[in-house]
Amino acid sequence: MKKVIFMGKTGSGKTTLCQKLDKLDVKYKKTQSVDLYNNSIDTPGEYMENRYMYSALNITATDAEVIALVYDPTQGECYISPGFSSMFCKDVIGIITKIKKCESSINVQIGRERLEMAGVSKIFEVDTIEEIGLEELFNYIG
Repeated sequence: MKKVIFMGKTGSGKTTLCQKLDKLDVKYKKTQSVDLYNNSIDTPGEYMENRYMYSALNITATDAEVIALVYDPTQGECYISPGFSSMFCKDVIGIITKIKKCESSINVQIGRERLEMAGVSKIFEVDTIEEIGLEELFNYIG
């Protein structure tokens, strides 16, 4: 399995994706520092929310084979800059989380557009509670 690093806003679902990927019980917690799992790297949301922390994401991504930009369509703000993926010389994918919790499919479409502008190669729509889209995502990473 390829090592994947999850990047995204605080509360976007990065930790839950790491736990699901490693088949662990989901335990909600605020990621305060970079957390290493067997198959993934979990980054604090503040690394994406503050541009001066982009270098920390770039350095941490060195150990990953796939970069995953995580987007939560239930939150209004987006901290994924257009062209963001260009700083990595690796496969960059987009993951839209919480698709069943999202009130409008328009918000999911906005997420797709923002991830496309960031330059991702492929986009996955998932819901970790309902286990929607996880198999396709994990097969791609695997």
